[in-house]
Amino acid sequence: MLDRKVAPPVQPLARVTLPAADVFLLPNGARLHIMRNSAQPVVRLQVVFKAGKWYEPAPGVSLLTARMLLEGTRTRTARQIADEVAFYGASLECEQGFDRATLTLYCLARHLQKLLPLVLDVLTEPTFPESELALLKTRTIQNVRVERQKTSYLAAEQFSSNLFGAQNPYGSKFDEAAFQLVSSTQVREFHQQAYNLAQSEIFLCGDITAEHDTLVKSTLGTHSTNSAPALLQGPPAVPTSPPTHDYVTVKDSLQASLRIGRLWPALSYPQTYELQVLVKVLGGYFGSRLMKNIREDKGFTYGIYSSISPREHATSFVIGSDVNADNAAAAIKEVHAELLQLQAELIPADELQTVKNYMTGKFANELSTVFEQCDKYKTIVFHQLPENYYNHFVERVQAVEASTLLMLAQQYLSPNIMHEVVAGPNA
Repeated sequence: MLDRKVAPPVQPLARVTLPAADVFLLPNGARLHIMRNSAQPVVRLQVVFKAGKWYEPAPGVSLLTARMLLEGTRTRTARQIADEVAFYGASLECEQGFDRATLTLYCLARHLQKLLPLVLDVLTEPTFPESELALLKTRTIQNVRVERQKTSYLAAEQFSSNLFGAQNPYGSKFDEAAFQLVSSTQVREFHQQAYNLAQSEIFLCGDITAEHDTLVKSTLGTHSTNSAPALLQGPPAVPTSPPTHDYVTVKDSLQASLRIGRLWPALSYPQTYELQVLVKVLGGYFGSRLMKNIREDKGFTYGIYSSISPREHATSFVIGSDVNADNAAAAIKEVHAELLQLQAELIPADELQTVKNYMTGKFANELSTVFEQCDKYKTIVFHQLPENYYNHFVERVQAVEASTLLMLAQQYLSPNIMHEVVAGPNA
């Protein structure tokens, strides 16, 4: 008889292997990456360009270009694009990030042939109508105004500015006046330069057949501009800046938002696995040290975290939390105490093993679908990591030693080298 008072046995996770992708160089110069899995009759197509904030010639241009792609082409209105996508039960959107812009199509595998001409039309023939551009500017400005009433937004914005530099794309703040001045001509020119299929990375995953291969190659692999412009160049690498301490005043706010952190080694760093374990111990899961101290013991917050944010040109480490404004100074003091303890004492074996098990289990869960597997593969491509980077994740994490983490904490987690920002009611 099953005894429900006894937990089932747990087997250690030995190894997780990321499926390999088939890579093709298309006639126009684009690269097509295909990851096949027939578990469900769905596919995801992503066309990725170096068209993020890092490459924009003026503030707001990359955001407006990405969001305007679906607002009409030479042969389709925005309504016709939306109706065609809805008719096939698909999803089509374009997202702009700090480094890249990505057009993403989700659809049933049998509908890919019908939707590929629409994808090509959206990418190559957008018209950027003036009326829609004006409406998009208004909506975006209104959304930012709402966000800027939140201490969490203001703290994160100021932290990024201090960490990366106010003139760097990763650290520049939203400038309403400059955003309003962006013209349709600037958007068109940026599209012509940055959205060149010949310089794109195309990722196709899901229930992919040989026929799908041929369709994508013939539709997206032969089109290019007559004279392909050179790849846009962003600013120089992010310089290391001395630590700063800032307070952003939010009148009458009852809470304060904290951001504490610094620049961090890239994912290609030799001890990247060890650093990820260290950050998890500190504040990377619900049972972390920061949560136990500042939430469970002190009751200062509902949640506090530490995380690593890798980007293609710089990586950051940040501790973040929202606390009662009266407890902001005390919370920061406890954060410093946790950092110093990691620098002074070895992490106990049972705590370290718990974190290792959590990380490997979560990692395996994050590879449960072909779309998640492809997302991990994209990280390898864009951060120029070894092909086996994730294949060694489990064994490298399980091999981490407390003595190594102590040394890394002493090197990277000193409170006096951290940038700190508090957004709250008074200084």
